[in-house]
Amino acid sequence: MADYPINKSEAEWHAVLSPEQFRILREKGTEPPGTGEYDKHDVAGVYHCAGCDAPLYKSTTKFSSGCGWPAFFEGLPGAIKRHEDKSFGMTRIEIVCSNCGGHLGHVFQGEGYPTPTDERHCVNSISLKFRDKDA
Repeated sequence: MADYPINKSEAEWHAVLSPEQFRILREKGTEPPGTGEYDKHDVAGVYHCAGCDAPLYKSTTKFSSGCGWPAFFEGLPGAIKRHEDKSFGMTRIEIVCSNCGGHLGHVFQGEGYPTPTDERHCVNSISLKFRDKDA
């Protein structure tokens, strides 16, 4: 992961992340749908990377998709990197934190949601931490 500003060893990540955060952020896991704390979260503020605290999404870009995970229509400028993911016999677009490479989820396009980008960033809640606008 040398192409990210924050580059920690596996042992260093284990020291700062919970086992479930490590599984999702560092091993590209997925939390079960409908279980994450931010799926139905609706408070003004900014969602940050749970691994490195980089700001990723404004609450104004979050929308209710009904998919079981937090959904956003765009990230903050430069906050998200996209990679082709051919796991599980399909091609998807993986999204990661551009600061530490932590796995966030996947982005889906052309689903017809009434958003400015027609994209759905489907993000694991455990990959995020939230700060309200007054914090």
